[in-house]
Amino acid sequence: MLFHLLMRLKETVSWLSWLNVVRYTSTRIIAATMTALLLSFLLSPWFIRRLKESQIGQVVRDDGPQSHLSKRGTPTMGGTLILFSLVVPTLLWCDLRNGFIWLVLLVTVGYGVVGFFDDYLKLSKRNPKGLPGRYKLALQFVIGLAAVWMLFRSDLIPPSVRTQLALPFVNFQRHPINLSVWLYIPFALLVVMGASNAVNLTDGLDGLAIGPVIISSGAFLILAYVVGVETMIVKHVSGADVPVKLADYLYLPHISGASELAIFCGAMVGAGIGFLWYNTYPASVFMGDVGALALGGALGMLAVATKNEFTLAVIGGIFVLEAISVMAQVASFKLTGKRIFKMAPIHHHFELKGWPEPKVIVRFWILSFFLALIGLMALKVR
Repeated sequence: MLFHLLMRLKETVSWLSWLNVVRYTSTRIIAATMTALLLSFLLSPWFIRRLKESQIGQVVRDDGPQSHLSKRGTPTMGGTLILFSLVVPTLLWCDLRNGFIWLVLLVTVGYGVVGFFDDYLKLSKRNPKGLPGRYKLALQFVIGLAAVWMLFRSDLIPPSVRTQLALPFVNFQRHPINLSVWLYIPFALLVVMGASNAVNLTDGLDGLAIGPVIISSGAFLILAYVVGVETMIVKHVSGADVPVKLADYLYLPHISGASELAIFCGAMVGAGIGFLWYNTYPASVFMGDVGALALGGALGMLAVATKNEFTLAVIGGIFVLEAISVMAQVASFKLTGKRIFKMAPIHHHFELKGWPEPKVIVRFWILSFFLALIGLMALKVR
């Protein structure tokens, strides 16, 4: 909204021609990031006080690490503020005529609502199970399918690459993976739902989930900008100006308009950093499912919209590891009666092995940063 207002002022008031700078995606990425960061910083103290006054405190599992019992009563549902600090800058600084923005917001807000009801039931019933899993998955399925179907049926992604997949470190333009419509849509839905639930599983220690979310959002900021940026002018060795598409130069699919998603990613980075200030160990507030499901769903939808479905598995490798550890633990116990890990998700395994909580968190952050770099290395493959 602010973007459109400033553009209108630039066109109607001659001495405001300098506002033309707002037309550039890079300017609005910075503006959205700073807006989200300021909103999160400024509103968090008030928001945490209101949560305490309302006695909205974390419900802790009795079968978890005993060190977590001290977290009981810590304000939760901080993800509500994350969503506010993410959505408002997105609406302010994005071009609202861009369909990608509305589809990503649909998943983000929709999954946030599902997480809100889950958190509400946990708190009102004092039951850590919250919304039954089948209902949670059903709601995620409906929201995710609606977004994926609308993306597929729209003209946002070129028909030639709409059902194609790219593998990391494989030249997409030479070796794409071609799927049928009826295979691609379930796969894309699996990416969105899987990312959402994987982030939710990771959200078990102070700052453990939001750190990799910030890193992954920063990586997708770069990916969205690269695949969506329009023609750029570069200098040839001969000295001549040559127009090129950055996506073509990097052998990636060019998706016109996807660069607007980089502004959304910037807002996610800003909102996440602001929240991390209060969520870092020892946490003053937890994000709850309202934040974890929404942020994970946003990452999944970003991957689908920018044709980086498999790259998400690399950049978000921490989330994949957490999800696989849970699936392996359940499968092993049902098949053999034995557990692979002391406790799943895997971050609890390291806690029970004697690692202090801050050590687990920081080491997972470092690994997440390393994986993001590996994912970005796949940008240029001949």
